[in-house]
Amino acid sequence: MTGLSFDNYQRNHYLASKTSGQPKATSTGTTIVGVKFEGGVLIAADTRSTQGPIVADKNCAKLHRISPRIWCAGAGTAADTEAVTGLIGSNIELHTLSTKRQPRVVTALQMLKQHLFKYQGHIGAYLIVAGVDPTGAHLMSVQAHGSTDVGYYLSLGSGSLAAMAVLESRWREGMTKEEAISLAADAIEAGIWNDLGSGSNVDVCVMEVGKDAEYLRNYRTPNVREPKQQSYKFARGTTAVLKESIINVCDIEEQEVNVSA
Repeated sequence: MTGLSFDNYQRNHYLASKTSGQPKATSTGTTIVGVKFEGGVLIAADTRSTQGPIVADKNCAKLHRISPRIWCAGAGTAADTEAVTGLIGSNIELHTLSTKRQPRVVTALQMLKQHLFKYQGHIGAYLIVAGVDPTGAHLMSVQAHGSTDVGYYLSLGSGSLAAMAVLESRWREGMTKEEAISLAADAIEAGIWNDLGSGSNVDVCVMEVGKDAEYLRNYRTPNVREPKQQSYKFARGTTAVLKESIINVCDIEEQEVNVSA
């Protein structure tokens, strides 16, 4: 049957009236980007992990290794991105051992999109997949529902609009490795400064044709905490002790018991 289906409307309305309400989507925060350059590709990400309005981790790793020359950046639910990339990385390793060939980036993408599509978006993993193989350098993205995209530069996450503004204005064909790293880091910083869900540091992973990936952990640290202007450590004895008392809150009584009787 073509068109929209409202078969479950009455059921959903009944369930919503009997419970606390329909489940709401969880808001997550991240900025990840991918950039192609002359002879390779790279991905970058911020390092802030949030739990609602709380910063749970200031320096988490959002770049995941699938194979020595294929990496991906993850946005969405942190546990889902870790689990799905670990699973696909394991399958890619088995595929490599079976075929005795270097894994293709499209193979990893196909495994990811089929796995995510099977769960209809309930696995909250939004990924930018990048890598090099015998066919060259590749940059793709995959959404939680299984849809994919290919491009010269990509961004995902809550800070993706700020990052894309930088990428759109400065990316060009034939960029060098250093220019691409600087562009990607600036795009992530745009997300860090303009998105509350993104923050802390910038991680970068560079993949060049014919070489294993180079992981640049904390490539930029724009949020280093400033040292306090004054020291609030006081030497022992600075504050006088006027009175001291010790209260025994537990009285112990000992009693001899004759066990031979």
